[in-house]
Amino acid sequence: MNLTNEFQTIRQWAYSRGIYESGDMKTQQVKLQEEVGETSRAILTNNRDELIDAIGDCVIVLTNLARLAEQHFCDQCATCRGLGGDFANENGEGVWVECKDCGTLDIETCINKAYKEIKDRTGEMCNGTFIKTNIKTIKISTNENKENI
Repeated sequence: MNLTNEFQTIRQWAYSRGIYESGDMKTQQVKLQEEVGETSRAILTNNRDELIDAIGDCVIVLTNLARLAEQHFCDQCATCRGLGGDFANENGEGVWVECKDCGTLDIETCINKAYKEIKDRTGEMCNGTFIKTNIKTIKISTNENKENI
């Protein structure tokens, strides 16, 4: 599966509903918190179908948040002053024209940047959580109840 096509389908859906024209980063952040809450509920109730839907909803909202962030920072760019933003092509679909100074802040770029940052990370699992090697952790001894850093 080519994820770029999947993300583009999400962006076209959002564009056709006016999310990029009328929405903003703050409203998408609130929506993301709502979807994360649904993810938590699905985990706590052990509901696989709801979990699949909730994770998908989070990805959709993150895709839209990234696009709105891109528009926001493009509007602040001294070079393009927002002229590199969304416009409708001949099919009425939203198309993004990238400014050479703004760069891109789409979901694909965010995922790639995050993966490059973690791909060589080392650490260990502790109580179900991956702990990076380079982070100092506080361990509390249950017997002596003292902190070690």
